[in-house]
Amino acid sequence: MASVSAWLTAFRLNTLPLSISTIIMGSFLAAYQHQFNGVVTTVAMITTLFLQILSNLANDYGDAESGVDNHDRLGPKRGLQAGTISKKNMKKAIVIFILLSLISGIYLVIEGTKGVQLSYSLLLFLVGVGAIIAALKYTMGKNPYGYSGFGDLFVFIFFGLVGVLGTYFLHTHQLPVKEFLPAISMGCFSTGVLNLNNLRDRVNDAAFNKRTIVVKLGLQNAKYYHAILLSIGMLSAIIFTVLTPASAWKWLYLIAFIGIIRSIVIVMKNVEPKTLEPELKKLALSTLLFSILFGVGLLL
Repeated sequence: MASVSAWLTAFRLNTLPLSISTIIMGSFLAAYQHQFNGVVTTVAMITTLFLQILSNLANDYGDAESGVDNHDRLGPKRGLQAGTISKKNMKKAIVIFILLSLISGIYLVIEGTKGVQLSYSLLLFLVGVGAIIAALKYTMGKNPYGYSGFGDLFVFIFFGLVGVLGTYFLHTHQLPVKEFLPAISMGCFSTGVLNLNNLRDRVNDAAFNKRTIVVKLGLQNAKYYHAILLSIGMLSAIIFTVLTPASAWKWLYLIAFIGIIRSIVIVMKNVEPKTLEPELKKLALSTLLFSILFGVGLLL
């Protein structure tokens, strides 16, 4: 049996704050419209955490199977790679978190769609099932999309558009166009975290035919891509703020831009991939800070 510490390492707890950032953003946007549901926020966070852990476990399994997780990989050792968790137990854990995600997600849809057409409930359920499939297919199975350069797109969709707009809809039963702007911000910042990960692992990924965006673009263009992603994220937030009537506190989130701009500078200057490892956590925390300050600024 694997130890508790081995499972906590496999869960990759440092990735969890980023996963709830979209729920925080969507919930704050709903609160600004005076349509906040505490149960929806709580269950959405739990469901998102289950999905993130599922994704991490599936990624551990998939990369171990393909050989990408090896002694040359620069990131922290994972469960299967380190031998602290067996394949059998990893498969069991994946099944458990699929079930937890389904149960929690179904309850979330039921709670968040009271009083709306059944078709909306069914659509949101299918989106949830899609999120589970996306978590699994990133590196598992035949032709995983993470090995074909589509990981960035799926992160943008699920950690941006679906996370923010889905949460907002569950609170308000509405989907205004303007709310796409902060959703785009969250998608860009989350994709930036993935890009940092892929910049760190570029050489090893290329050796095992993991064709991430970084591998496809090449090092220098991938650095420009990082700068463009984060710049679009900041610009989208600024446009939303200009269009939104609120007090001067609505600009409070600009504080978080210090860390985001810093990420651009660090990446552009980077010459040693392994030094990017701590930058993943810093950009993730900057994204979490952004979502909190953005929402608090709207409400003040």
